[in-house]
Amino acid sequence: MRSKRYVTMLDPFQNRYGKVFTVTLLLPALVSDILWVACILAALGGTISIILGLSSTISIIISAAVSIVYTFLGGLYSVAYTDIIQLCFIFISLWLCVPFMILSPAVTAISQTLPLNQSYEHAWIGHLELADAGKWVDEMLLLALGGLSYQALYQRVLSAASSAQAQITCFAAAGTVFIMGIPSVVIGVMAAAADWNQTTYGLPTPFERGDAGKILPLALQHLTPTWVSVLGIGSVAAAVMSSMDSALLSSASMFTQNIYKTTLRKKASERELQWVIRISVLLVGLAGTGLAFGDDSVAALWILSGDLLYCVIFPQLVCVLHFQRANTYGAICGFVVGLLLRGLSGEPVLGIPPLLLYPGCREENDQIRQCFPYRTVAMLSSLISIIAVSWLLDLIFHRQLIPESWDFLHVFKKKNNVDEDEIPDPCEEMNQVLNTKF
Repeated sequence: MRSKRYVTMLDPFQNRYGKVFTVTLLLPALVSDILWVACILAALGGTISIILGLSSTISIIISAAVSIVYTFLGGLYSVAYTDIIQLCFIFISLWLCVPFMILSPAVTAISQTLPLNQSYEHAWIGHLELADAGKWVDEMLLLALGGLSYQALYQRVLSAASSAQAQITCFAAAGTVFIMGIPSVVIGVMAAAADWNQTTYGLPTPFERGDAGKILPLALQHLTPTWVSVLGIGSVAAAVMSSMDSALLSSASMFTQNIYKTTLRKKASERELQWVIRISVLLVGLAGTGLAFGDDSVAALWILSGDLLYCVIFPQLVCVLHFQRANTYGAICGFVVGLLLRGLSGEPVLGIPPLLLYPGCREENDQIRQCFPYRTVAMLSSLISIIAVSWLLDLIFHRQLIPESWDFLHVFKKKNNVDEDEIPDPCEEMNQVLNTKF
């Protein structure tokens, strides 16, 4: 994508499928960004309300206002430079919390809390039931592959100075993410191994009270000194603003580049496009802030934000980049199949009951829960539909098994014209390969 000088994730779709289908793909991407903004703002509101006792509403509004203002004024430059400071602060402050939590008097030695030690009632290693294996695999693949369809990723990759630098950035980020995730795991282990009866929180434990989703602020408040917990709040606030500005800018850039500039106002000036981006940033920020005031858990919003991208956008992105025969007919078919299967599977967060029941489903709290990897089924069905329909129609039209007049989207007429006009240059292809090689 970087070697072809794309500006947004939707550019390859626009080049191959046209403007109308690109607008259709923008909708799930936009919804995912709004849910992502709501997720991270809800995380900040819950953390500050527990540790500092402030209203979560006030903390959400203040954080959203700060992120919207500097993204509104500075664009990608402000996002990039502030992210450097925020990531450094997250790394230092979270790692600083770890030793204080390990040395807390309320935290029992890990060796005493292993499940092998039957004499101790607190175990920090949980149990995975075989019946839930499909659910865990489904969510793991969603978080691993669904993230490849975020515009926030591509706005960094596509703004790199070269293709090689873009590759190095991705590989370095993979290792950095792993390192920055270690403190979160350690904090969770320490919280599970703690004797909460020795803290002001008391018994029952956060898990038994249903506060497992708030374990980070609870652990910072009760298992570390006050000044360390304040640093922990700062790391959460930095993470929120770092993620929020990227989500705001990604939605705004996709709308401006792929909808406004190419469809609504083809002759728009640079100044006009800048104001369109700023207004889009403001609208997406307000929408996400409004959803952050809901009662849904942070984890639920997090998974839901990647849900549409994983089931709908990810198979489309794979095919448009790596399957040369992919065409508009296959893309539309895959979009409908993925969206239909995902909708029929239901969504507890939105209160949508499942109409398509997979093996292993069961009822919990008056709601039917799917334990089958239904998201992955929707994604794979969409992927297979795109490939199968595109290949079949490409074969039919090229062998003239049906009249060319039946090509009502003019897909193969355009393709034939392009094939006649464009003659590949071997030297240019070799230069491109050398320039993009790692």
